[in-house]
This record gives sequence, C-alpha cells and structure tokens, in this order.
Amino acid sequence: MSISLSKARAILRRIARLRVLVVGDVMLDHYIWGDATRISPEAPVPVVDIARDTWTAGGAANVAANIACLGSRCLLFGHIGKDADGARLRGIVRALGVEAIQSPGRGATIVKTRVMVQHQQLCRLDRESGPSSYAVDPSAAARLLDRAIRSCDAVVFSDYAKGLLTDGLVSRLTAMAKARGAFIALDPKPKHPLSFQGIDLITPNKREALQLAGIEPAPGAPFPAAAVCARLHERFGTKHVVVTLGEDGMLLSASGRVVKTIPTAAREVYDVSGAGDTALAALVLALACGAGLEESAHFANAAAGVVVAKLGTATVGPDELLARVSHAS
Repeated sequence: MSISLSKARAILRRIARLRVLVVGDVMLDHYIWGDATRISPEAPVPVVDIARDTWTAGGAANVAANIACLGSRCLLFGHIGKDADGARLRGIVRALGVEAIQSPGRGATIVKTRVMVQHQQLCRLDRESGPSSYAVDPSAAARLLDRAIRSCDAVVFSDYAKGLLTDGLVSRLTAMAKARGAFIALDPKPKHPLSFQGIDLITPNKREALQLAGIEPAPGAPFPAAAVCARLHERFGTKHVVVTLGEDGMLLSASGRVVKTIPTAAREVYDVSGAGDTALAALVLALACGAGLEESAHFANAAAGVVVAKLGTATVGPDELLARVSHAS
C-alpha cells in the first residue's frame, strides 16, 4: 500500500502553510564530474579529466532545501564560514528561499567534495575545522532564535556530529519549542551522543537505532525491531521512531510499539546521497500538518524515491512527488 494521490495533494496543500526551523551541521556539497581513461604514471591511481563542477546544499542545509522545495517556509540555523565556500552556500540556500540565521561559530565552511567518474563516486574529500569551532553557547543561540521559534510550527535538529549540536543547545531549544507547541524532530548520530527527552520524532538508520538502544544482536540475527523500539521509547520518551532500513524500507514505531514496516518506494537507485535528509524533511512536514504516522511515512518514502533516482545530493518538488505517487497508484 502507498499514499493516494488525493492524500498527497492534501498534505502538500497543508504544508504550504507551515514554517519550519532547521538547526544543525550545515555543509556545502561539491561535485567534480569527469572521466578517467588512463592510470597516472606517478602512482597506480586513475587520472580524472574534469568536465564540470557543481555545488549543492548539504547536511542540515539539504534538509532545509527539501523543506523549502516541498513548499514550506524554512529558516536555517548553522555555521556558514566567512569564506568563498560560505558565500557560495549562502547564495544556494537564498536562491531556494531558505532564510539563513548565522551561528556565531568561527570554523571554516564544511565542504564535502565528491569526485564522480561515469556516474560512480571515485572518492570524497572533506574540508572542515574541529568540533569546537562549530559549537555555540546555548544562551546565545536562544537569543538569536527566540523570535524564529516563536513563529515556527516545527523544529528539526539535523546532527552530523560536527559540533554544533550539544546537550545544552538541544535541551534549551527543545524547551523553547515545546512552550510554543511546535513539532520537534531529531536525526541523531550515536557516535556523537546527545542527551534528549520528549522529542516527537527521531529518524535513525538501522545501525544507529541499535547503538542508541544499546543492543548488539548476534551475528546473522534478524533486526530486533520490537526490542529496539521499546528501548528507544524507554530511554528517550520519543513519541515516534522511524528507522530507515535502506532497500528494506522504513520501520514505524509509536510510543515504543512497532506499528509496521513499509517497503521502499524507489524503483531506480543511482545515488543515496542526501536521501535521508529528504525523508526527514517530508516526514516532519507531513506529521507537523496533522497526517498520521503511516500516511506520513508513505509520503516521505515517495519523496526519497524521487531523489535516489538522481545523481548527487538533490531535492524533490511537489510536481515530482505527485508524479511518483501517481505512477505507484
């Protein structure tokens, strides 16, 4: 079963009235596109003849980009450096209609450069400063974001373990968002453990869910869905847990109980870069506008199915999503 065209249209109409704040690790995704037909005489590595370069919003900025492209108003709080990469990233998000609120961090803009040869990723090059360069004082952030949170329907924490999100910041902004009655979501990274409670939605992948739950299944054993969902609810008091399972779809849980697993909507998979950001954005929007968990998951599944059929970090618009839903119906 998938979402109907009429329900997808209704969700898109409702999310057009939403205003969302995304807080997290902002990145610039840089792609170098080319071909490799010879091996270097200097070392046993391919020589890439560069055809073109492209840049897109990455990390938390990609979550914000997808929210804006699906029709909601979006504000983005994260660190964008005072460098050429930062200027490029500010231009990209501005062109998408995303309003960027600058974090007072002092590090360089985080850049992920992927070298693409014949539609395959050859390697990735990362430029970033240490985590302390991106950390922000929770009180300073609260002052910067007070007006934004008071006007928002949802707050999304997008953690890529780069240093911006800390226990103090998440706790302070969560309390502010709860006072506003806003929907709150977190895409966690267990290697950068955060202390959080009472968030409406978390979206770990299978490995992250096991780490957050503190469960290590025996080699070859099936994923212990019931135990993981119960433990996550017990530990974090999260209302909804959606575990992304890659090619196996999404596991849905409410109040610690497994609801169901829905299959992936992807027909063709060219690149999974940023697909989790798209799924998170669509899930938050659907749930924040009043859709049920299963309906919201099918909506997000359709959105992710669009972007994995594209090369590079990508977004999905309403027309593309409706075309995917129409084809699946």
